[in-house]
Amino acid sequence: MAKLEKTPAQWREQLTAEQYRVTREKGTERPFTSDCDAHSGQGLYHCVCCDAPLFENEHKFNAGCGWPSFDRPLGRQSVEEHFDTSHGMRRTEVVCARCDAHLGHVFPDGPPDTTGLRYCINGVALDYRPDE
Repeated sequence: MAKLEKTPAQWREQLTAEQYRVTREKGTERPFTSDCDAHSGQGLYHCVCCDAPLFENEHKFNAGCGWPSFDRPLGRQSVEEHFDTSHGMRRTEVVCARCDAHLGHVFPDGPPDTTGLRYCINGVALDYRPDE
């Protein structure tokens, strides 16, 4: 997949201030502020920056952490993972494979009956579309 690149000014023009802060500046939305828990049924979550499909609603679960959680991305080509030592922690950052938007982090404390992973994703980085 070819990388989509834009200038900071172009991203600011396209995104809200909160979307820009989270996706382009590696921010984090406040917990329990996303409306992703309201989505039910079949559907896809797309990157708010470049529209790439990232996660399926059927792989979302309630981790109780305050952020949308998924046990896997749509495909390994959908996201990239990078080692992150910011804030004095050792974590794995998750970014959109197409535009490098910061999405959140992945942790090894997800449902053991599936992948065992918890993709803890900022809802403001996602655009949900139900299947038709």
